[in-house]
Amino acid sequence: MGATVLENRNQWVGTKEKRETAEEAKAKTPLTHEEQLLAEIEYLRAENEYLKKLNALVAEREAREKHGDTTE
Repeated sequence: MGATVLENRNQWVGTKEKRETAEEAKAKTPLTHEEQLLAEIEYLRAENEYLKKLNALVAEREAREKHGDTTE
């Protein structure tokens, strides 16, 4: 079993190394103005979604506390 685990480990370790090199190559390529704007839109949409979910969780918690239900 130990040898199999080591063989499988080598497979995913190599994959991670390949992905990092691809990310490095992409980072070195300068983005066009349009690509920069699209990346910013994608980031802002993700941030907006996160904040909406966080706001809903806070509102839910406040509603529970208001009604005296403090179980989580």
